[in-house]
Amino acid sequence: MTFDSFVSQFWPSTVQGLVLGSVYALIALGYTLVYGVLRLINFAHSEIFMLSAFGSFIALDILGVPDGRPYKSGALLVGTLAFCLLVSMIIGGSTAVMLELVAYRPLRRRNAPRLVFLISAIGASFAIAEAVGEWGPKQREFYTLPRVLEKQFLFNIFSARVRNDYVVVVLGALVMMVLLLLFVSRTRVGRGIRAVAQDSETARLMGVNVDRVIVITFLVGGIMAGAAAFLFELYNENARSSLGFELGVKAFTAAVLGGIGNIRGALVGGLMLGVIENWGSTMFGANQNMGTVTAFVVLVLVLMFRPTGLLGESLGRSKA
Repeated sequence: MTFDSFVSQFWPSTVQGLVLGSVYALIALGYTLVYGVLRLINFAHSEIFMLSAFGSFIALDILGVPDGRPYKSGALLVGTLAFCLLVSMIIGGSTAVMLELVAYRPLRRRNAPRLVFLISAIGASFAIAEAVGEWGPKQREFYTLPRVLEKQFLFNIFSARVRNDYVVVVLGALVMMVLLLLFVSRTRVGRGIRAVAQDSETARLMGVNVDRVIVITFLVGGIMAGAAAFLFELYNENARSSLGFELGVKAFTAAVLGGIGNIRGALVGGLMLGVIENWGSTMFGANQNMGTVTAFVVLVLVLMFRPTGLLGESLGRSKA
């Protein structure tokens, strides 16, 4: 693609990148929270996202709307969207808590080495992915909610036409991130999370229930993944068993780019990664792989000069 063509597609590519980056950022929050508290890379977090992606189909089956008919009632539309979001978040949160109880807590009680935690995380990720691939749905097209949402263009940003689902995805992601920031910085449980992230033994001596804090951390990360899964389906219109690995790697990259352990870093890293990826795809044609390559090249260049990421760590270890 010529430079002139890239310039002509600059704003549409940027807008779509911000939409996709918002999803990356929500998923990255799960990696950031767990790493900030446990110093653990929870590679199974990507499969929590994948399972949550099928949660909306469960919600639609419960509501009895498998045919994808459009809604003429605004209240019914909002209710359907809210219920699908709720079910996805419940599945994400409950799966994350079960993962902590089964895969990580027994290792913590035995003071297992960090490498063992890493192996357990990778094993859990493969086990969930293979189980869904073998016995679960391989792929489901998400026709219902896009038709429910009736995708329409609302306004233009320069030469970019902004659809209503773009607005829902970005605003939804931003609202979830703001709520998480308020939860961590303003609530008693949030102070407990930051205390455990800073020094778990001292926090325990001060009366903090460390096990409960860790469970809540996994729960909140899973809820974020569930919200991300629902918003991604509105934008991408399908869910498949391989979805976790594809987006999980990019979300983890976003967390590292922004500074893993930093909640605001997850937002910055996710948005940057989404935009850079789309710019790469635009520059090199419709080849999505080239967009991914471009994003990872930028990641390597950033980490060469700032190994802790753009914003560094913050969850209990520096400025929040």
